[in-house]
Amino acid sequence: MELSDEIRISAPKDVVYAALNNPEVLQKCIPGCEELIKHSDTELEAKVVLKVGPVKARFNGDVQLDTAGAPDQFSLTGQGNGGAAGHAKGGADVTLTADGDETILRYEAKAQIGGKLAQLGSRLIQSTAKKLAAKFFKSFADVMAEDGVA
Repeated sequence: MELSDEIRISAPKDVVYAALNNPEVLQKCIPGCEELIKHSDTELEAKVVLKVGPVKARFNGDVQLDTAGAPDQFSLTGQGNGGAAGHAKGGADVTLTADGDETILRYEAKAQIGGKLAQLGSRLIQSTAKKLAAKFFKSFADVMAEDGVA
């Protein structure tokens, strides 16, 4: 499964990049996120509860960041285990482009799923993934605006 999109955020690129690396901001924005622990600048651990169709699962996962191109671009890879519901792994490439006082955030993501989740059908999985991504980026833009950086 592949997803890509872009969103305009009313904040300078360095502020957006800093927020994307702030576990408190990310925890507020990730749908169903119960806990997000930053182990280092490149390692995070997450606990997320998701409902996909009839399947609700608590995922425990690890995320690795590659910040070699930061703050213009960075990538992340991760994997999560939802017990009987299944497992997921994937990654995303994120590009930040300054546009005046705003930032254009573009992402391309790929994910693979297995277990009960994989049996739900690709259309349901794809539409749920798109909704979750849209919810994350709307929440992220809202948090950026709330914090008075916009």
